[in-house]
Amino acid sequence: MSPPAAMDTPYGIRAFQCLSRKCCPSLRINKTLWYRFFVLLLTYVAYMSYHLSRKPISVVKAVLNQNCTGLEPPPWVVINATNRNNWCDWAPFDGQNASALLGTLDSAFLFAYAAAMFVSGFVAERVNLRYFLSLGMIFSGIFCYLFGVAYSYNIHNMTYLIAVQVLGGIFQTTGWPGVVTVIGNWFGEGKRGLIFGIWNSHTSVGNILGSVVAGAFVDTDWALSFFVPALIVAGAGFLMFLFLPAEPAEVGCPPPERPGSRTVQQLPYRRIVNPTNVSSEEISSDSDAEHHPDADSNAAEDEALLSGPKAITFYQALCIPGVIEFSLSLFFAKLVSYTFLYWLPLYIHSASGAGAEMSADISSIFDIGGIVGGIAAGAISDSTGMSATTCAAMLILAVPSLFAYELWGTLGLNVVVPLLIVTGALVNGPYALITTAVSAQLGTHPSLEGSSKALATVTAIIDGTGSIGAAVGPLLAGLISSTGWKNVFYMLMISDVLALILLARLVHMEIRNWLRTRAALQRAHSGSDWTS
Repeated sequence: MSPPAAMDTPYGIRAFQCLSRKCCPSLRINKTLWYRFFVLLLTYVAYMSYHLSRKPISVVKAVLNQNCTGLEPPPWVVINATNRNNWCDWAPFDGQNASALLGTLDSAFLFAYAAAMFVSGFVAERVNLRYFLSLGMIFSGIFCYLFGVAYSYNIHNMTYLIAVQVLGGIFQTTGWPGVVTVIGNWFGEGKRGLIFGIWNSHTSVGNILGSVVAGAFVDTDWALSFFVPALIVAGAGFLMFLFLPAEPAEVGCPPPERPGSRTVQQLPYRRIVNPTNVSSEEISSDSDAEHHPDADSNAAEDEALLSGPKAITFYQALCIPGVIEFSLSLFFAKLVSYTFLYWLPLYIHSASGAGAEMSADISSIFDIGGIVGGIAAGAISDSTGMSATTCAAMLILAVPSLFAYELWGTLGLNVVVPLLIVTGALVNGPYALITTAVSAQLGTHPSLEGSSKALATVTAIIDGTGSIGAAVGPLLAGLISSTGWKNVFYMLMISDVLALILLARLVHMEIRNWLRTRAALQRAHSGSDWTS
């Protein structure tokens, strides 16, 4: 009889298995390795699509409120003293408080995202992640579409726009706990910083594609800047429903080995599944096994393995060493990253005078730097084993890079491109490392006894706290930008310094442990030399 998990095999996988049995019955592959690669690819596409659908609002800001004095009005627009400077703006973003209103839209999405993230992690532990991700992506597409409807149906109601942003933010929270937990279900312990650094490029790739797709329509029909990403994320959600195996058992693969756990096959005794089909000799041999000195402890371990991983409480997750420090540090690191995500195209448009589409394209260079930074942070963390110190070093370097970009960021593309790449790498590197490799490391802490379900809660706490910072950053940027963009950059520099300070204790512990290990190795080396 098939195990219960087999009933959850995705329909697309079932069809593929049936087709392969008929067309290629003699084909032999490493099934587990193949499915792991497939899961990496699917989760990459999933979260890339989530971020692609978040990007349109930052691109469209440049046409919702712009300088109309140099533009030619269409024949049907009558210019008078009251609308001379704002005839091309989209109400209600045609007044002096436009920046504050745009910041309010960002905050509506991000505060809803941050609040719902804590709940989303608990839900993700207790439901089938394939359905969880699929429904989340489809509804994210629906609310992205509904924002574009405002242009098609001439809706200028701020309440409508805020409601769409809030509901969109809630359903977007299904993404991160979902994909990280799926990855945790498929991959065991090991050096994962580099792998997660490469995999986490889905965030920046999604931002880049979102900028390109939204920018292609922003000057002609900005409704399409939302419609096309909405179709992509909803379509990707349907793809997850058809093909994503959330756990290895769903496709007949063994689970990854976790610290302090053993597979059932490794136990020194056998469990009788159907006693009516077992011979007396087998019963006798199993009875002998029951009297083994380790039988009771093995039975308890076997029972735990068969019952599956247990979810943990919010308080238990907070007690894991490092969760609080990394969560608070991510608050400020994500504040900086998301301020760039939501305001960089508008800053480029305002500071350099570039068009909306060009500003969107230039802003994507920052995300290219983010890909480099995420991979570099993961590789350095893997080679040193010092995640907090890696984040701290990049945060220290990010402050002068922010200052340099504010000072020279409008001198021309030959200066802007390298500055944006360096700034993107240093700003997004710590953010990427904490939300991926560090979250996975803490979510599989030895104190959790190998519970993969704990990963969703730990991820939700860390990313949820960071998401509050992500909501605060764009809100502050909208309020501060009216006093000058230089003050926005000062706010970002201060935030990076605060993120650094919050990691100080962990950095001190990592350096102290590294020095102790180095001293022990030197003593061992000296002892071996003296003996020889």
